[in-house]
Amino acid sequence: MGPAAKEHPKQYFAASALASALGYPLWRAAAIGQSGFQMNSLQVGGMTVPRAVTPYVYGFLPPYKGMAATVFGMTWARAAIFWMSDYGHDVLLSQGYSKSVATVAPPLAVSAMVQVMNQPIVRSTVTLQDPKYNLPNVFSSIRQIYSTHGVFGLWHGTTAGILKTVPKYVTAIAIKDIMEETLAKPDPSSPTYESDRFYRSIIKSATAGVAGAALTNPLDVIRNEQFKTQLGIRSTVKHLWSEMGPKFMIRGLGKNMIAVAMPVGMTIFFTDLFVQRSIDENNKQSLAN
Repeated sequence: MGPAAKEHPKQYFAASALASALGYPLWRAAAIGQSGFQMNSLQVGGMTVPRAVTPYVYGFLPPYKGMAATVFGMTWARAAIFWMSDYGHDVLLSQGYSKSVATVAPPLAVSAMVQVMNQPIVRSTVTLQDPKYNLPNVFSSIRQIYSTHGVFGLWHGTTAGILKTVPKYVTAIAIKDIMEETLAKPDPSSPTYESDRFYRSIIKSATAGVAGAALTNPLDVIRNEQFKTQLGIRSTVKHLWSEMGPKFMIRGLGKNMIAVAMPVGMTIFFTDLFVQRSIDENNKQSLAN
């Protein structure tokens, strides 16, 4: 993927947008589960939904509060992280840096920058999902946070956000690059070339997404708890530990594996798909000319 990054920013953005839109309900369910928001009983078709799966069901039901802002925030953030990381990887290699530096340094720097810039969107959209506030949209959520906690309240939880976002994307991108190098490349002359390429991309994408999500779940829990309680990071960890013990580190893990692993994996997969399709079309045009 790296060598094609410079020439395909549109494909990276399109892949990120599609993955973000498809992943919104899953993100919503994870935000509710990890934050420990108290959900009212939910009925669908006259039947009461079991409490254990209420966040999942709620995530797919309207109204989709904050959907546009959430999808926008995730789209530009993931597109920037993946495109600039792949592009930076190639630049650093061309300047003589080692593979490990070229793999780790770009996502380390870019994901930290993106997290700080995107934090008000993250904070307001997560707060918007809390039923106790009954806020109608993301603008109301921002106003509520600003009026209660001031402008710095919009960046509350940034430290935990950086601590979970940076390792997540560094891990996902490192695993993606390792898999790209180690997985056998499909033979273009093989009759199963298209399916081989398809399944290779799925394996690479799924492995990278799961690794990144599993590693950072405790930091997701800490960040979302900060949004709910307004405590600092140390106080939040002490509160979670006294309340749940080490189990707090796996709170919402199932939801997070779906809400984070799937969109990150889908972003990598769709990027592979769109870039390869663009390359194939360019090759066909070159042959036709």
